[in-house]
Amino acid sequence: MSQEDPPTTRLESPVDPLFTRAASPFVRTEVPAPVAFPSPPATESGILPISTFLTYKTQIQFALAILAYLMVLVGSVSVVRANPDEPWRFEVAVLPVIPAGIVVWLTVRALARLDEVQKRTQMQALGFATAATALVTFGYGFLEGGGLPHLNWTFVLPLMALMWGLGLATINLKARFRR
Repeated sequence: MSQEDPPTTRLESPVDPLFTRAASPFVRTEVPAPVAFPSPPATESGILPISTFLTYKTQIQFALAILAYLMVLVGSVSVVRANPDEPWRFEVAVLPVIPAGIVVWLTVRALARLDEVQKRTQMQALGFATAATALVTFGYGFLEGGGLPHLNWTFVLPLMALMWGLGLATINLKARFRR
């Protein structure tokens, strides 16, 4: 045997073991080739009426139901006040409940379509609205005992809707500043 080392050849680049390039964080990956699709045609106005209706369908239906409620309410109150002794006055007085029921149905349907985060936000706002309305009406009940005038029960639902909006605004502002 000889004492000399065998001659080594110097490689220009190191040999990579199999499968090391795919897992290496130091190797840049290639950008995928762009897909060549034509651009969508440009419209003159930028807003298509049908897309606007589909986008705001729930809000449009809700607004129409509220408008129907207000129209039936004004008509009902006017007819009942003009005919206070008629036997059918109770049926006419109850007529605004029909469009109000449609408003409730549209609200429940819209809430059912929300995702989990939005449902949680709405649930917190509704919880706040219920508790705040109960507190205000309970407190005013004590004040009525002290001599303040009696309020009609029809103010409870608008108060609850106002508290719901206030709760939503508070929760959304809190979430915005938390980010």
